[in-house]
Amino acid sequence: MMKTLSLKGFEDHIGKKIGTSRWFTIDQSRIDAFADVTEDHQFIHIDPEKAAETPFGHTVAHGFLTLSMLSAMSYDAIPRIEGLKMGVNYGFNKIRFVTPVAAGAKVRAHFTLQSSTVEKPGELTNIVDLSIEIEGSDRPAIVAEWVSRQYFEI
Repeated sequence: MMKTLSLKGFEDHIGKKIGTSRWFTIDQSRIDAFADVTEDHQFIHIDPEKAAETPFGHTVAHGFLTLSMLSAMSYDAIPRIEGLKMGVNYGFNKIRFVTPVAAGAKVRAHFTLQSSTVEKPGELTNIVDLSIEIEGSDRPAIVAEWVSRQYFEI
């Protein structure tokens, strides 16, 4: 069960790691489904034979597929704040796709709370620094600064 914190308890984590998700497998079927949904059928994602001839040597996940896993990773790792009604993406201050994710690789995210600001009663903006780790790799798949808004009943 996910940990729940008071708003004060959550704010006490500013500047600290707030969670690490479980491992998620990015298999070829997930990559193919993402290609279909986004209509991005570039061969490096969906054609193992042609991708084997590239510097990668195999198919790789779309960077945006890996990025899109952040919602599931955050639900898995970041404590909930008491009284939360809903949360929404607000954007990213920066994103870097550092290392391609090979088909079949496992990834997980590490989250650090950079800031938490009350915009007005019942509305909170959080900025989280994150790194998506690839199992067995020294380099992350993605590093980013993620901005989200949380809304509370007042």
